[in-house]
Amino acid sequence: MGIFTGYVMIDWVRVIELRNEIGADGFAEVIELFLEEVESVIGTLGQAPATLPEDLHFLKGSALNLGFRAFGDICRQTERRCTEGTATQADIAATQACYIASKAEFLTRMQEVGTAA
Repeated sequence: MGIFTGYVMIDWVRVIELRNEIGADGFAEVIELFLEEVESVIGTLGQAPATLPEDLHFLKGSALNLGFRAFGDICRQTERRCTEGTATQADIAATQACYIASKAEFLTRMQEVGTAA
């Protein structure tokens, strides 16, 4: 995805740390749960303005926990803009696009090493 060229999308050190902490089976479960929960929120992001800051906060925490660095960063920035009252539809679209790009990179790399969910 050209828009994110040059960004560190995934913190692979964090991914490996988490996998080592919880083991392969636990890690597969975490990935599955992460994808389910994030996709349930990201698909409707911005449709309920009253919950947008909380949704972004949830996404940020989930992303950073699993090592989705760029996605966590953009969620943090958009959450801040919400708090300031300056968030736009473009911010929400960029957040969604970053998730899609991050997920693609993550799943591709995990398949390469044989540990995708």
